[in-house]
Amino acid sequence: MEGTLGTIILIFFVILTCSGVSNAQEAPPPISESQLHKIASSLEMYVDELPQMPKLYGYSINNATTVFAFGTSPAAATFPGPTIEAMHGVPLSVTWENHLPETHILPLDPTIPVATPKHGGVPTVVHLHGGIHPSTSDGHPYAWFTKDYRETGPNWTHPTYTYPNVQHSGNLWYHDHALGLTRVNLLAGLLGAYVIRDPALDSKLNLPSGPEYDRHLVVVDRSFYNDGWIFINRTGDNPTIHPQWQPEYFGDAIIVNGKAWPYLKVSKRKYRFRIINSSNARFFRFALSNGQSFIQVGSDASYLPAPVETKNILLAPAEIADVVIDFSKTKSKEIVLTNSAPYPFPSGSTPDSLNSKVMKFILKPEAQSPPDYSQVPSVLMPYTTPTIVKAARTRYIVLYEYDSATGNPTHLFINGKQFADPVTETPKSGTTEIWYVINLTNDNHPLHIHLATFQAIRVQEIKNLSAFTSCMTSKNDALACNITSHVVGKTLEIPAYEKTWKNTVKMVPGYQTTIVVQFNLVDNHSPYPFDATAGPGYVYHCHILDHEDNEMIRPLKLVA
Repeated sequence: MEGTLGTIILIFFVILTCSGVSNAQEAPPPISESQLHKIASSLEMYVDELPQMPKLYGYSINNATTVFAFGTSPAAATFPGPTIEAMHGVPLSVTWENHLPETHILPLDPTIPVATPKHGGVPTVVHLHGGIHPSTSDGHPYAWFTKDYRETGPNWTHPTYTYPNVQHSGNLWYHDHALGLTRVNLLAGLLGAYVIRDPALDSKLNLPSGPEYDRHLVVVDRSFYNDGWIFINRTGDNPTIHPQWQPEYFGDAIIVNGKAWPYLKVSKRKYRFRIINSSNARFFRFALSNGQSFIQVGSDASYLPAPVETKNILLAPAEIADVVIDFSKTKSKEIVLTNSAPYPFPSGSTPDSLNSKVMKFILKPEAQSPPDYSQVPSVLMPYTTPTIVKAARTRYIVLYEYDSATGNPTHLFINGKQFADPVTETPKSGTTEIWYVINLTNDNHPLHIHLATFQAIRVQEIKNLSAFTSCMTSKNDALACNITSHVVGKTLEIPAYEKTWKNTVKMVPGYQTTIVVQFNLVDNHSPYPFDATAGPGYVYHCHILDHEDNEMIRPLKLVA
C-alpha cells in the first residue's frame, strides 16, 4: 500500500497530577517492604474504569502520581503515552522533543555505564520496539539528548525519526532507551503502544475491531510512597559497589493503562486485547478466573500461523500477546485477569494477594450486547517453518551473571563483554543466521534483538552445568569448552503461542536455546527497503531493564 508520509511531534513531559505531592527532589525517608505492601493494599481494587489511551494517527484520516509522560502538549500528555496508529506501507515521521526537568524524579546510580550530560537535564531517546527501520531512527543508547537538544550523545543525529512501517500489521511499543537510564525512565512513565494496521488484511481476518472491541492493555507493576510518589530502592544490593542499582525491580501494585487494578465493562461477545508487558522485570502468567481460554492470534509484532487456544499465557518483559476473549461463552458476571508467575522468574516468590490480580471484566446484561459479526479464522498468517540451514552463519551467545563475595549480583555480561567493547556480531544484511544462546544464570532472560525477527526452534538442557560454567568463566569459548557434549539433556516444548516470528524470546536458565534470526523482511525474505548498514548500528540485550542497564547489552552492526 502506498500513502503519504505522516508526521507527528511527540514530546517528553513531566506531569504532576496528584494534589499535595511535592516536586522537590529530596530523598524520602526509608520505607520497608511491609510498608510498601500496606500502601498498595490501601488501594481499592476494581474502582477505576480501564482507560482507553488517546490515539495519534500517522496517516491521513485517581491514584495519580508524578510521572514522565509522552504527549503533543502538557495538557495531552498521558501515561502510558498515546497509542500511535500507523498504516502498513505508509512511512511515519515522528519528531521527539525533550521537555523533562533538570533532575530526575527517581534516584540514579552513577557507577553503572550511564548517559551523563555535563550541563544537567534528563537524557532520553526513543526506541520503537519491534520496528524495522534505519539505525538512525532506532533510538541507540548513545543517541540520547537533553532538553531542547542542549546536549546530545555521541550517536545522536537528528530529532525526527522515520518509521517505514514495512512489516505486517501487528503490535509494537515505544519506550526510552538512554544508556543506563532505561529502567528509571520507563519506571517514570516513558512508554506507549504503537500499532501497524493493514486494512486489506484486517478486513480479511475479520477479528474484533473498533475502539470498543479492540483494546490495548499496557501492564506494569509499581510501588508507591504514601504521598503517591513512585517508589524505587535507593540502596543497592552491593552498596559499596553500586550505591543504588539492584538486579530487578518489582512493584506491589499492578497497573493497566495507567490505573491500578482497573475494571472494564464488556458485552457478551468477542473482544480483542493487545496485551503488552511493559514491566521492568516482572513476568506475567495470565489466566482468567473462570477457567476460560484465551484465543491467541499474535505474539509480539507477528500474527501466529493459526489461532491457539490456551488457558494461560506467559509473557516476559517486552513480550506482547494478541488475544481474543469470547465473553459470550461464560455465565460468569465478573472475571478477573490473574497472574501466577513467580518473581524473579522462574524460581522466585509466588505472587501474593496483590500482584496475583491484574484487572476485572464485568459482564453487561445480555440485552446490552450488540450483534457480533467478527470471527477467528482457522488460518491467520502461514509462514515457512524455520529450520537450521547448514549454509547459515552460526553464533554462540552466552549470558553471564557476576556476583560479589556476598553472593549478590554486581553486573551481567553477554559473551563476557561490556557494551563499550568492540562489536563482534556483524551479520550481513538480508541473511538468516542461527544463534545458540546459552544461559549460565539462574534467571530467565528475555532476549531482544533490534531490527531482526527471530524464533526459538529448540530449547535443550545443559548437562554438567557447573563444570561447563567453570570452563566458560575461564575460557569464554563455547567450542573450546566442548559445548556439544554438554547440550544433551532434556528438551522443552516451545509453547504453540510462541511459534511465530518474534522480537523478544525467553532464554531458559541452564539451557541452550537455538534461534533462527532473520535480518530481512520476514514475509518474503527480501532485503530491507533502506540501508541497514548505515548509521551507528543496532543493539541486542536482555529486556529485564535492570540487567540491560548494567551491561547485559551488546552492539550489533550489519554489513553489506
